[in-house]
Amino acid sequence: MGKESVLHHMSVMTDHDIYLFKEGSHFNLYNKLGSHILSKEGVEGTYFAVWAPNARKVSVMGDFNQWNKESHPLQVRWDGSGIWEGFVPGVCHGTAYKYHLVSNHHNHSVDKGDPYAFRWECPPRTASIVWDLHYEWGDREWMKNRHRFNGLDDPFAIYEVHLGSWRRVPEEGNRFLTYREIAPYLVDYVKEMGFSHVEFLPVMEHPFYGSWGYQTVGYFAPTSRYGTPQDFMYLIDQLHQNGIGVILDWVPSHFPDDEHGLAYFDGTYLYEHADPKKGFHPDWRSYIFNHGRNEVRAFLISSALFWLDQYHADGLRVDAVASMLYLDYGRKEGEWIPNEYGGRENTQAISFLKRLNEAVYQAHPDVQTIAEESTAWPMVSRPTYVGGLGFGMKWNMGWMHDTLSYFSKDPIFRKHHHDQLTFSIWYAFFENFVLPLSHDEVTYGKGSLIGKMPGDDWQRNANLRLLFGYMYGHPGKKLLFMGGEFGQWREWVHEESLEWHVLEHPSHRGIQKWVMDLNHLYRSEPALYELDFSQEGFEWVDFRDWEGSIISFLRKGKGGKEIFLVICNFTPVPRTNYRLGVPRGGFWREVLNSDAKIYGGSGHGNFGGMEASSVASHGRPYSLCLTLPPLGVLFFKSEG
Repeated sequence: MGKESVLHHMSVMTDHDIYLFKEGSHFNLYNKLGSHILSKEGVEGTYFAVWAPNARKVSVMGDFNQWNKESHPLQVRWDGSGIWEGFVPGVCHGTAYKYHLVSNHHNHSVDKGDPYAFRWECPPRTASIVWDLHYEWGDREWMKNRHRFNGLDDPFAIYEVHLGSWRRVPEEGNRFLTYREIAPYLVDYVKEMGFSHVEFLPVMEHPFYGSWGYQTVGYFAPTSRYGTPQDFMYLIDQLHQNGIGVILDWVPSHFPDDEHGLAYFDGTYLYEHADPKKGFHPDWRSYIFNHGRNEVRAFLISSALFWLDQYHADGLRVDAVASMLYLDYGRKEGEWIPNEYGGRENTQAISFLKRLNEAVYQAHPDVQTIAEESTAWPMVSRPTYVGGLGFGMKWNMGWMHDTLSYFSKDPIFRKHHHDQLTFSIWYAFFENFVLPLSHDEVTYGKGSLIGKMPGDDWQRNANLRLLFGYMYGHPGKKLLFMGGEFGQWREWVHEESLEWHVLEHPSHRGIQKWVMDLNHLYRSEPALYELDFSQEGFEWVDFRDWEGSIISFLRKGKGGKEIFLVICNFTPVPRTNYRLGVPRGGFWREVLNSDAKIYGGSGHGNFGGMEASSVASHGRPYSLCLTLPPLGVLFFKSEG
């Protein structure tokens, strides 16, 4: 059988696939393009297919042909799709390969990795690897029931993790833990700490480790630094079997300029815009996807669905959405091109984001997409059919900036900045917000969370516990970057393990215990989560005590039956006989107190709770006369 007849019989792409690909609506391209192990008519080997419409010649080279650029040419399809394909007998699972492309433009030639590869060589090596993704999953119960854990009215206490620096092996040259090695440690820790979800910084293959995964080349491959695709599946499987959801960070905005990657793929600007005013990001020195090109949209949405389909991810956190929405993002006057209406909005990227979210929720209604979006763009987390972008949730960057700015101030000055605490509620229900204390806040010279806190060591610890308590009381889902939960002193360093040794000190164990108890309370009490995105779940008691730097509010569950009272004292001065109005009589139990001695506090409190007296206060018929601990937060539950 000649090469052309083998090619004809072995083609995976159908005419319908090509139609959808050109239209930009083919969202499982990973089953069609790339490398796929096949056996047909007694011939075993691998089918290769790559999109390179401006190439004059394309061949596949690898271990199987001693990296010969000429011996295995691919054939271009006759249908104008720009897809080159071919079947190579004998090429099997584990074979390293690249495409050699010669362009129609300037005879440019280059060796490229496969944009759709399921596995890549471990950096700094750059070849793709033929890989079978078969894996026997054990998370059937989780997948069947996860709609009960991933809904907007469910608790999200997210632990953000960078796999390469959570824990290392100092005895072996400070090496990484592999996906399989980290699994039992991470599962046990997250379970004990009470987090509901783990969010991984991008695991997609990236050449430069120092990019933390945000400069992606392998949009269909977990990085080989920590093991095989099946090893990563095993990690997710173990988390799922222990009732822990998995969110993956994903970057559809930009990609690096590495020669083996997507940049200038076939000798033309294929995946990126040709004009650097649209196609090159000055801040990140990387290329910007051309979201208006149908084939690029199909590539990216296929990547999103791939991680949900093949890796059972429970959500995607979409990085740098603001950079996609605005044509002038990070650019000076004259460095950007207005849209067709003369404005700064990127209409092509907006259309792409809407289509992305529609495709995700249509295929997987039991997952969430979460936007990292730092501006006041309206309706980011509202459905597309009402004019929104269609995300499930959005990071509340305004809350994060205001809160950390407030906490960094000496308590003696906080009364002059009281509005930094109260302002967030004015817009808290405009979007479905996640409250993020993320990796971005503990790097690039910003110091650690505890390092931002003012005062002596005791006050810093108390302030950090107060920060976490305020966050867990405030409407919105919760996200905390690793190390913050035990008060790591050092700024995060991606080349080193977290500072686990600080847990030898009681104060750090106290912070860790506090976060653990916050997680368990938050997840067990619907009043603290099920109306996170509704005004009905929140009510101020008193936001006017700026002189005392004290705020108090109620959190309510559906139907208003369950009620929590949260009080925060942002000064190091204990307050006695502090009266607060409450809507009910009966006993109000002090459920959590950040100043308890078990957390490293001074022990000020209310002896487990008190009966509300029928003394009206704050416009309510009953009241409590409380002791407020210094730099402390109290959670009371109505048992009336």
